[in-house]
Amino acid sequence: MVLLLVLGATLLSAYFHPGSEVNAERLFTISAINLSIEPGTNVTRDTNVTVRCQAIVSSTGQEALVREYTIYKDGNVVYTKTTSSSEDFLYPLPDARVSNSGKYKCKIDVQGTLMTSEAKKLTVKGLSNPVLHLNNGVVTEGEEVTVRCTAPGETGSIFFYFYDNAKEIHEERVNSNKAEAKLRFTSVGIHKVHCAYTVLVTPDSFKSEASNTVTVSVKELAITPVLEISPQNKIFEGDRLDILCTVRSSLHNSENTELYLTQGTKLLSIGVTKVNHSMVALAKGPGLMFECRLKIGNVVKETTKTISVTELFSVPTLTMSPVEVFQKEPMTLTCKSESVASERLNRQEVTYTLYPFGNPPIYINAGVFSGKALSNDFNYTCSAKAREIEKHSETLTVRPKVSVSTPKISVHGRAVLGQPIQILCQSDTGSLPINYTLWRDYEQLTTTIVQVHSQKALFIVNINKPEEINKYMCEARNSDKEVPPSKRLNATVTVPLAHPTLTVIPDLPEISEGDHLYLICGVKGTPPVTFKWYRVGSRQPLSTTTSDKNHKDYQIQALSKEHRGTYYCEAINHANNIVKSAEVKIEVRMALWKKALIGGMVLLVVAVLLLVACVMYFKSKRGKREAAAELSVKPSSPKSDDSLTVNLTHDTEVYNAATVRVNRAAVSVWSERKPEAASEEESSVVSNEPDVEYTEVVHPRSADPARVPLRKGTDTVYSELQNSPQGADDHHDYGSVEYAELNGEQPEISQNHPEVSSYQDLPVPVD
Repeated sequence: MVLLLVLGATLLSAYFHPGSEVNAERLFTISAINLSIEPGTNVTRDTNVTVRCQAIVSSTGQEALVREYTIYKDGNVVYTKTTSSSEDFLYPLPDARVSNSGKYKCKIDVQGTLMTSEAKKLTVKGLSNPVLHLNNGVVTEGEEVTVRCTAPGETGSIFFYFYDNAKEIHEERVNSNKAEAKLRFTSVGIHKVHCAYTVLVTPDSFKSEASNTVTVSVKELAITPVLEISPQNKIFEGDRLDILCTVRSSLHNSENTELYLTQGTKLLSIGVTKVNHSMVALAKGPGLMFECRLKIGNVVKETTKTISVTELFSVPTLTMSPVEVFQKEPMTLTCKSESVASERLNRQEVTYTLYPFGNPPIYINAGVFSGKALSNDFNYTCSAKAREIEKHSETLTVRPKVSVSTPKISVHGRAVLGQPIQILCQSDTGSLPINYTLWRDYEQLTTTIVQVHSQKALFIVNINKPEEINKYMCEARNSDKEVPPSKRLNATVTVPLAHPTLTVIPDLPEISEGDHLYLICGVKGTPPVTFKWYRVGSRQPLSTTTSDKNHKDYQIQALSKEHRGTYYCEAINHANNIVKSAEVKIEVRMALWKKALIGGMVLLVVAVLLLVACVMYFKSKRGKREAAAELSVKPSSPKSDDSLTVNLTHDTEVYNAATVRVNRAAVSVWSERKPEAASEEESSVVSNEPDVEYTEVVHPRSADPARVPLRKGTDTVYSELQNSPQGADDHHDYGSVEYAELNGEQPEISQNHPEVSSYQDLPVPVD
């Protein structure tokens, strides 16, 4: 049971551990691998260094596992070994050298399972001193010397350097600790030779000290070149020169010799032991230099000579007069040699020729040529010739000037009133430099000189009125010739905008819904003008337009309440000054048809109300006439305060008897008492109203209970009586009583029913 648990744990450990392996025969795992450098990572030369690789491998069974160790230096395999030992793997570096410096790491391989250690860097300091050997210390010119430089005990990639008197003369790269070279010394004398080396350890390099110094003595070779020139003195142009180059030597063998005769960079002749050359002397520069060169193997010897040659005549010069010439104008070209060797040559012997032949000016005498300038640039040269010697002048380029044309005057940019104005004066043709002058009404103001084509003749002026711009003109000159001035300046002057106004149509009090609104923005200034209309509260303009007039309108069709607000406009022209109008507040009133509709509705409602009131009034009048008049009657019993109330109607005898005619007018008996006089003010107020009287009626006896209802108690009855107007012929009796007010309780009905036959039986009205 315990064995099964151990086996299961081992299998799980091998499954989950990256450096483990499981097979049917052996179970193992690589726990770690470490690399160390002993005695340290920084050592000096000749130290015994050991690179130790320690691997921890766990396995089942007693038999040792086969392990393969690999040592890397700077990423390259330097050592590999297979072993079954479980001890640490050692890689020795006896007597360490600088070439052993680098980064080391170790890798272990157990049955295909790999693990690599971390890298560690080893640094070895110190180099051995190089040693120099020569095979011969005394040599002649051109003889070879074999030198050998050794770096004792060093390994790796090494660069060797050889020096002659501190000057590096040779370099060689080897993979060993020594290098040989064959040197030749071309100069005679004592030469001190030494060497040094550099060990290359990527990415670093280590340089050694200098080696021992060896002296080499170089003897001159007994052979020299010889150069002879004749004649040697007073050589003039045209004289014949004979040049001889030979070898002077004590050696009888001259098979390897070569001779070269040169003049400057020109090779004149070549030979073995002797070279001859003949030529005509020419005066070039400060003198003529010749060289004779001898070459024997790697040895080169040379000798030079310089002779002075006097020229018969100098190189001619070609000039033009006048210095500046205009197209098609006369000019003179002169070709002349300034100096002539009078002891050898007369000046009249020198002849001159002008080139090109195709289009030359006319020859006059002794190198003088006359003609007219061409329309374009032209190159001329001339030659001077005497005694078969010909010399050419330098090229003269004639650039005929172009007369300036009548200038044109214009405004550069825009002319804005109140701002500086730039005036441009320019000619279409004309050679530079050109003098431009600005005039104002024939008064000279200023002058500008145009030197290059990119330059412009600009003048800055100020004007107070637009018409002043026409007073300016300019002239141009590039010679003494008169040139007509320009025309007067004709340009549009932009007047800055001013006095902005915003006009509203229709008038502000007349603006109502549905109207067509015009917002007319007007300014004073030069068009074109860009107009913008704004509504206060919005940054974006309602409309933007450019007009060639000083005013423009913005229209709003079918006005509504939403269009009310405050408006203004802005304007700008080419003067770039923005002007803003005053703000205009627009109120949109109700449309006329709406007002008419509302007024009609109001009138209709009023008419309906009046009609209803009239109908109700007439109905009320009619109802009151037909209604019974109620009167309050007070009984005449001496012992009782009870009164008798009698309701009179049109059909009762009492009502009928109570109405008599007086002066053809129907008057109620209750109206016989005159009312108290009212004040004048009250009379004036109620003069048009019918007279109304309130009368208390007291009856001494009771009325017919069958016809007049009675009430108990003493009641006061107020009756409204309306007097007929004067002149009424007939008035019905039922029109005299408007209403009666009954107060109190109804009395008991008396048993007596007296007949009321006349109005005398009624009681007299009392106050």
